[in-house]
Amino acid sequence: MGDTWVHLRLCLICGHVGCCDSSKNKHATKHFHATKHPIVRSIEPGEDWAWCYVDEVMLESV
Repeated sequence: MGDTWVHLRLCLICGHVGCCDSSKNKHATKHFHATKHPIVRSIEPGEDWAWCYVDEVMLESV
């Protein structure tokens, strides 16, 4: 799409990789809305957390 990735998120249900909400296209959040898969984790080096879209909470040490 010609844009740069800001940070990547991995869907823990199906393995889809999408960009975070700091990016223009927000593919990780769009994936949640389309599939209702609730949890993504960061796949950035040095980051060890996940996010639950349903409860809007961060999960540490995943």
